[in-house]
Amino acid sequence: MQAMDILVGILSFEVFLIVFAGVLIGVMVGAVPGLNGAIGISLLLPLTFAMEPQIGLLLLGGIYMGGMYGGSITAILLNVPGDVVAAPAAMEGYPLTRQGRAKEALYYSIFSSMFGGLIGVLVLIFFTPPLANFALQFGPAEMFFITLSGLIIIGAIAGENIYKSFFAALIGLFISTIGMDMATATERFTFDSQALRAGIPVIPIVLGMFCFAEMFHNLGKKANEIVTYKDQQIKRMTVFKDIVKNKWLVIKGGFFGTVIGLLPGVGTTLAVFMSYGEAKRVSKRREEFEKGNQEGIIAAESANNATVGSTMVPLLALGVPGSPTTAIIAGALIIHGIILGPDLFVNRPDVAYTFLYGMLFTVVAMGIIGVFGIKYFAYILKIRMEYIVPTVLVFALFGAYSFRNSVFDVLAAIVIGIFGALFKKLNVPLAPVIIGVVLGPLIETNLTRSMTIAEAQNLPLLQYMLTNPLAMFLFALVFVILYIVIRMRRRTF
Repeated sequence: MQAMDILVGILSFEVFLIVFAGVLIGVMVGAVPGLNGAIGISLLLPLTFAMEPQIGLLLLGGIYMGGMYGGSITAILLNVPGDVVAAPAAMEGYPLTRQGRAKEALYYSIFSSMFGGLIGVLVLIFFTPPLANFALQFGPAEMFFITLSGLIIIGAIAGENIYKSFFAALIGLFISTIGMDMATATERFTFDSQALRAGIPVIPIVLGMFCFAEMFHNLGKKANEIVTYKDQQIKRMTVFKDIVKNKWLVIKGGFFGTVIGLLPGVGTTLAVFMSYGEAKRVSKRREEFEKGNQEGIIAAESANNATVGSTMVPLLALGVPGSPTTAIIAGALIIHGIILGPDLFVNRPDVAYTFLYGMLFTVVAMGIIGVFGIKYFAYILKIRMEYIVPTVLVFALFGAYSFRNSVFDVLAAIVIGIFGALFKKLNVPLAPVIIGVVLGPLIETNLTRSMTIAEAQNLPLLQYMLTNPLAMFLFALVFVILYIVIRMRRRTF
């Protein structure tokens, strides 16, 4: 009887309406430079206190799913990613927009996000307990090897000049070291600045490198040099069939999103760039990457939304948030007096199963909003650039400030934007900078933890790091990826 009540509750109009509203809010928030699902959830969290726990949870889940997709809209149309995970969409989608194929790129984005989101939600429904236990096997050594392999993929996604890509990656790694060293409590590159002690967050860096840099780059351009609106005639089913044809890219993207999303603290960025790098490695049209290749959009966007379901797995099964967004959702459940962990499915099956199956509605709602909204999204290109530039910059300034309510973050975004515009002039790729910034702290933190544990156990570092089969497998995987990247670069040049 309880199962029937849960099913009736899931299929109610109220549930779908709440989910649809959540996804719509998530898409709008995600499309604003500097904002993301986590910020949208934070803003609407108080509204859930007056709702039933399962309804409030689905509202937040809808915002999460919509926010992951929304960032690709401005990334494709304006080369301004709403969030760091939309950077590959900007790298491939904006060149298509410049070719007058904006709608085509947007369709590739939404259909790929739908497939990826569906994979992630199905994993959440059917494999939550075993995958949660699998995630517990990852200690500092395993996390170090995973993040190191992510850094190696810079060689795969590098453009024509690999030396410029490595230079950009080193810049990103350097930026990631600014601030207080958590292990030794020493200051690094702070120049006695109080603001720099906490480091420079990823959000201002992404806004600077992509948003400010693109707007600065457009200043002073003639009208015929700016992207303008073209009413492209593209059939949705043509794009849909092409994505089905590239089903292995979607499956691989879902795999990367699922596995990486399970690991607490790693985040979506690594999954997106690893999927993007793999798509470039196997592509027969590798020379078209960063010039408008649909395969890059398919791989990145499917991995992007696949992480939504997988990051929820450790939260629901173990009570361990896998990302800042899921941590906020965990806080909402705790306020409702719900204890997360294995007992959730026994004590509150109504909340657990309503959320699990209700997340399927978020994929449906995202598809409806995305597919039917593309016609209106593309109208952004009808606006003259002299109006777009100040508007985008205002939103970007707001996004940079809102992350920590810090004027320093705004100044950092502007300065980084100047360097980003200079990099664009010199054809230095921006993606490796972001990868270095994101992965630098993870590599350093897990290596430091491994060294500390090895010293406490009186073992050599390498011996400690290779004490279990999973760590040995990941260690071997690093060398396999390195070998593949070297072979790939040799064929390129």
